Amino acid sequence: MGEFDLIDRYFKRPARRVALGVGDDCALLAPGPGMQLAVSTDMLVEGRHFLSTVDPARLGHKALAVNLSDLAACGARPLAFLLTLTLPQANAAFLGAFAQGLWALADAHDIDLVGGDTTSGPLSVGVTVMGEVPTGLALLRSGAQVGDELWVSGHLGEARLALEAFRGRLSLPESGFAAARRALELPEPRVALGQALRGLATSAIDLSDGLLGDLGHVLTLSDVGAVVELGRLPRSPLMSVQTAPVQRQCLLAGGDDYELLFTAAPQRAEAVSAVGRTLGLRLTRIGRITGADQGLQVLDDAGRPIDQGDFTGFDHFKRGVA
Repeated sequence: MGEFDLIDRYFKRPARRVALGVGDDCALLAPGPGMQLAVSTDMLVEGRHFLSTVDPARLGHKALAVNLSDLAACGARPLAFLLTLTLPQANAAFLGAFAQGLWALADAHDIDLVGGDTTSGPLSVGVTVMGEVPTGLALLRSGAQVGDELWVSGHLGEARLALEAFRGRLSLPESGFAAARRALELPEPRVALGQALRGLATSAIDLSDGLLGDLGHVLTLSDVGAVVELGRLPRSPLMSVQTAPVQRQCLLAGGDDYELLFTAAPQRAEAVSAVGRTLGLRLTRIGRITGADQGLQVLDDAGRPIDQGDFTGFDHFKRGVA
């Protein structure tokens, strides 16, 4: 199978929401009047971001999902994406399943594939997403204000539980491992939440590298501090039965959650809760924004600061999934 046969068979179909899609030298996009184009890109590399045992359909889903999560954190509506695929070989079984997972999520968010590149080499997947957001309404990391409340969507830590089980560092019951593995391999980007938070949240970020690490980016760009209450962090029943050290590691530094962490003024708390009810999504207040001189504090159930030394965010040049 040649490169262009591969593209035609698995990754080409008529564009629906863009002026020109796959097949020419450039795609043509036309954001709506009064809109800004939001663009983000992420790469997934075998052995670093995913295991060789991953279902190709789940890999296709996740490759797009982690990028849609960036659009969600900006409050943008998805428009189109580019796909860069490096393959050891053009394996039809792998490509068919990968494309199935990719297209299913693309259809769920009404987003077009408009181009990219394929080449031979170690397995890696790169996606670039483009979305639109009304001018002046994009959610940014730099907008948190002293006195804001700190919120998070969904629950945290299950993806890290799956990774630790894969590493042989803990054991999970069969049903629990399946649930944790699903969280790791099939994250759900919170696109609808991001759009609902426009004009309501003061800042936002998606949780890809761990709660404290990603929160640190918001604090740096907003020039503020924060208090996080450990006991408030939302966790599933599977997480709740783990030991305290495992819970802390997974909740505070787990990574791969792809939930939204955001801030909002206290007087907007009911409006935020209403968004959660409308979307059927758990939204939890986990702390507050303080002055920059107070830094980042994590308090235990007794209100005592805990040592954060072991809970730094994921660093691509220090450790991987293998």
